[in-house]
Amino acid sequence: MFKKTLNNIQLDLLKRHIGPFLFCFLTLMFLLLLQFLILHIDKLIGKDIPISVITDLIFTNLAYMVVLAAPMAVLVATLMAFGKFSELNELTSIRASGVHPLTVISPVLFASILMCAGLIWFSNNVLPEANHKSRSLFIDIRLKKPGFDLKPNEFYTGIDGYTFLVDRIDSETDSLYEITLFQDATRTTDQAYITAEKGILLTENEEMLTLYLTNGVMQKYPKTSNRNKVTIEKTNFKNHRITFDLADLAFEKSDPNRRNRSDRTMNIQAMQIMVDSLNKEIDDQYFEALNFNLTVPRINKFTERRGRKRTLDDVAEKDSILITSLIVLDNLPGKSEQQKILKNAISDLKTYKSAFQNTQANVRFREKSINRYLVEIHKKFSIPFSCIVFVLLGAPIGIMTRRGNFGIAAIISAVILTIYWISLIQGEKLADRLFVTPIVGMWAFNTVFSIIGIVLLVKLTTETKLISLFRKDG
Repeated sequence: MFKKTLNNIQLDLLKRHIGPFLFCFLTLMFLLLLQFLILHIDKLIGKDIPISVITDLIFTNLAYMVVLAAPMAVLVATLMAFGKFSELNELTSIRASGVHPLTVISPVLFASILMCAGLIWFSNNVLPEANHKSRSLFIDIRLKKPGFDLKPNEFYTGIDGYTFLVDRIDSETDSLYEITLFQDATRTTDQAYITAEKGILLTENEEMLTLYLTNGVMQKYPKTSNRNKVTIEKTNFKNHRITFDLADLAFEKSDPNRRNRSDRTMNIQAMQIMVDSLNKEIDDQYFEALNFNLTVPRINKFTERRGRKRTLDDVAEKDSILITSLIVLDNLPGKSEQQKILKNAISDLKTYKSAFQNTQANVRFREKSINRYLVEIHKKFSIPFSCIVFVLLGAPIGIMTRRGNFGIAAIISAVILTIYWISLIQGEKLADRLFVTPIVGMWAFNTVFSIIGIVLLVKLTTETKLISLFRKDG
């Protein structure tokens, strides 16, 4: 009977997590989605992008939002559930019954482990593909040229080879007034400067647009064989027609698989391969640096001075021989040979210095690349692991607050999450710049929060004062 009651308490505590978790998760997803739309709305509007493409873009970006929102929702739900559990004095009751509080917490901790495992799988298998597809769509949108959207008294360069300037536009009749048109030189057209009193835009089909001009002047600059000579042809016209190809203005969705992948669009296995390749390149760089070939000059003959002191005859030859403290140079037959080997040595040292600096730069670049990949690998574990950390930290804090309302949980969560995400972002930056290792950058605050949570749990479940945990026996 007692075991059945304990199971009911554990099940009830798990059920108390579901409502706050779903509410917080959906709220955070909405806020993250709203932030995404605010940041990128200017890239989406005014480009005639199909609704299906915008929907696809939003859907693919939901993946990273799930990875961020889930751990935060776990923290809020844990604070609320255990706050309510303590507020109703249920913790006191189970203690009086001789049940260890960790017995009640363990099912929630086990559920957080399952969520952690699920998020790791999601981060490694779903998130990279979603990021890759989203990145490809963003590139397609950025490369897409804006639609034919002329505005009065503003230069328009949306169509290749032409620059428009219009004084007034009648939107009802698509009539343009006081038109200035600059035409760039191409293989089939000459550079030209065109002005007209009036023009009308007519759409032939989805890919062709025709501009009919009336009462204007065309000034052409035809190409000539003499570069120093400029020819100008000026023509007055009553009617003139220009046809524009709008095929390039239409949105075209490319194949994401044809684009290169970055660290955030790879899974763990692919990034590990990149790390191994970069490490091999670093080894090759060091091998080349250590096997640098010095140029050894060919000496015709040597004197017999080695092993004996200089004589008066040697001193008499001081004009033709450099006297140095270097044994090799002193044993060369003449100044020219000495200067030759010195010049070669200095040249080799400069070359070696340059090669060594180049090797250092290449190695540092590859080390930064390795760290970026390792940061992403650790991030795929550290962020999901925060679900477990937030249970370890949130359970004792929720019990100590003795409040199960959303307001208290939201305030505490905001403080904890702010500290956590700032530390994670700064840790990533420091690791990318080689100031700390990727493990330290990605796991430092997970470790700190876990230790704080475990200490608080020990204090709450054993009624042990914190100071006694560090006091030596005896």
